[in-house]
Amino acid sequence: MTAIAARPVLPTITSALVVTAVIAGVAADVTWEVWARAITPLWIGGPLEPAALVQSVFGLQSRFLAEIIHLVVGVLFYPLGYLLVAQPIARAILPGLPWYLVALGYGVGLWVFALYVMAHLIAGLPAFLGFIPLAWASLVGHLLFGLVVGAVVRWRGQ
Repeated sequence: MTAIAARPVLPTITSALVVTAVIAGVAADVTWEVWARAITPLWIGGPLEPAALVQSVFGLQSRFLAEIIHLVVGVLFYPLGYLLVAQPIARAILPGLPWYLVALGYGVGLWVFALYVMAHLIAGLPAFLGFIPLAWASLVGHLLFGLVVGAVVRWRGQ
């Protein structure tokens, strides 16, 4: 009988893992920005404005600073969350789950975090913005983000 080498549930943080996270974050953030600023306006009549949410949450006056915060979160912290939280949980609970379902689930989780935790619980806006079309456009954007992060992580063998 041949033993199959199983991946550890929790990954080791290496330079390769951080590079993967950054590549995944840049690719996913570019995808998000195209969706949010070019495609979403065709659907709902205006772009997604995550910097406005960041401003509401943190009480910032500077739109530029809010954009930078959203960029850093998207390029580094969200992809690391996928690698260090979503993948390990999926491996521990449902090890046979295809990568794209993990990635899409992560995208849903990011959407819940943005529009329930941040927008509702912290900024005091209606939960999921009252499910207006902007909320659904945001869901699609977060699904795309998660899918791109997952695809890059898979491509990089992480």
